[in-house]
Amino acid sequence: MKRKDFLKKSMLGLAAGTVGLAASGKSDSTSQEAYASKSAQRIMKEAKYIHHPALSRGEANHGWLKSHHSFSFANYHNPQKMNFGLLRVLNDDTVAPGRGFGTHPHDNMEIVSIPLYGDLEHKDSMGNTTVIRQGDVQIMSAGTGVFHSEYNKNQDQEVKFLQIWVFPKERNIEPRYGQKSYPPQERAGALKTVVSPATDDDAVWINQDAWFSLGRLNRGQELDYSIRRNGNGVYAFVIDGEVEIDGHTLKQRDALGVYEAEGVRIKAGKETELLLIDVPMG
Repeated sequence: MKRKDFLKKSMLGLAAGTVGLAASGKSDSTSQEAYASKSAQRIMKEAKYIHHPALSRGEANHGWLKSHHSFSFANYHNPQKMNFGLLRVLNDDTVAPGRGFGTHPHDNMEIVSIPLYGDLEHKDSMGNTTVIRQGDVQIMSAGTGVFHSEYNKNQDQEVKFLQIWVFPKERNIEPRYGQKSYPPQERAGALKTVVSPATDDDAVWINQDAWFSLGRLNRGQELDYSIRRNGNGVYAFVIDGEVEIDGHTLKQRDALGVYEAEGVRIKAGKETELLLIDVPMG
């Protein structure tokens, strides 16, 4: 059965069930909520899930650089973990004081950096020289080609950041750079969109039908996330804390990919920093 027909049948069944409850004198809110919950569970079963525990990630230790790879990268190769849709790379990097990545090239890739701790200095062939810190989100659309370097700005502390690569929607565009800062209160108890293809969003622009959201959720908080585009999936990455997503429990640095779904239900087991990456699946 096609998904739209399945949903239509489910909703008709929900309506009929509600009428039946009323006719039998069981139209109280508790009965209706229980019936709606069962209907939602039937719809949820059609979604597909990919669980990536933190300990299943690839690991590299170069002394000055310690990195965990959610997907195959450099010397880590796992044919079962090449990508999630058009999400190609999610690296969790720690760079030693004063060290970093020398000048190197990229092309035709959307590269997002999210600092978690410390100061990361960026220089590129477009003429940008900047330092990004916790609360900042940076993106480069590499397009026809760009050179850049990334260094730990400080000599006395590490820098920790996520670097994420997404395949572009249009190839060979003119390279571009974007950066925004988001005060902690903007994502307190909510999901804040920080990367978006919409130029009128309060987010850095990406050359793809993809949205990134960051949230600092309170213990016990529940919320729904609707996948932004038909054909997209969402990759949930727990930066810190613990959440339950559609019944799947995730702890620090665990991830869950969800696709062929309209959205997900999120419940925070404790105060949690969460990243959602909403990307086309093909």
